Amino acid sequence: MIILQIVGIGIVSTILAVLVRKTIGSEFAIFISLVTGIIIFFMVMDKLVYVVDTLSQLAKNTSLEFTYFSTILKIIGIAYIVEFGAQISKDAGEEAIASKIELGGKIIMMVLAIPILLALMELIIKILP
Repeated sequence: MIILQIVGIGIVSTILAVLVRKTIGSEFAIFISLVTGIIIFFMVMDKLVYVVDTLSQLAKNTSLEFTYFSTILKIIGIAYIVEFGAQISKDAGEEAIASKIELGGKIIMMVLAIPILLALMELIIKILP
C-alpha cells in the first residue's frame, strides 16, 4: 500500500530532520522537510491525475459548465499548495510568514470563487418570485 510507504518516508524523514537539527542546524532540517514533501507529492501524483480525470469526465457527463469545474479544481490546488508552503514555513519556525501565505491563499481562492457565487446568486434570484 502506498500509504504505508508515505508514512514510512514521513517517519524516517522526521527522525532524520530531528537528528540533523540537533547536530548540524535547522537549515538542513528544513531542506529535508522540503525534499520529503516533494517526494511524497510525486508518489501521489498519479492518484491526483486519476481524481482530476474522473471528475472531469463526471463534469462532462452532467453538463456542468467546465468553467466552474476548472475553477473548483484551481481552488483545491491552491489550497494544497498554500498548505504545503505554510507548513514548510512553520517547520522553519516562521509562523508569521506561514500565516501570510495562508492569508494570500484565502484571498486568491475568494477571488476565484466570485464567478461561481455570482452564478449561484443569479440562479437564486431566478427561482424566487
